Amino acid sequence: MQSRQCAACGRVFWPRPQVSQQCYCADAACQRERRRRWQQAKRGSDADYRDNQTRAQQAWLEHHHDYWREYRRTHPQYSERNRTLQRRRNARRGVRVIAKMDASTPVSPVPSGTYRLTPAAAEGIAKMDAWTVEITVLSTNYARWAADCKERT
Repeated sequence: MQSRQCAACGRVFWPRPQVSQQCYCADAACQRERRRRWQQAKRGSDADYRDNQTRAQQAWLEHHHDYWREYRRTHPQYSERNRTLQRRRNARRGVRVIAKMDASTPVSPVPSGTYRLTPAAAEGIAKMDAWTVEITVLSTNYARWAADCKERT
């Protein structure tokens, strides 16, 4: 068999005779890269595999719920780098206000009733599915309407 060039590191290697299509050398880093590329392609083409991987990741996270908190605590350089890069992204976008997913207060000062929600122009960054809305009160006196409805039926 002829020598080949590794698809990961670019070095020349001699493939094993048992593996006719071998594209990666035996180096551990190249084998990790081979598996990583295979998994990436598999996730892109196989919905069942992708779903299984998602469920496995969620199960792992349930058993290791403090992983990222502990990682940030033990790796302050990671946290600082993340903050620095986020500031740069915000400056590039011209963002002044950043809204988190749970930014709203638990007790709403708005009375219960029927409202029309109209998306308003967002000036900041909103995480995940946060919405900025304008609330316009359409009516306030439901007791009077309830009595009217009963009389008509």
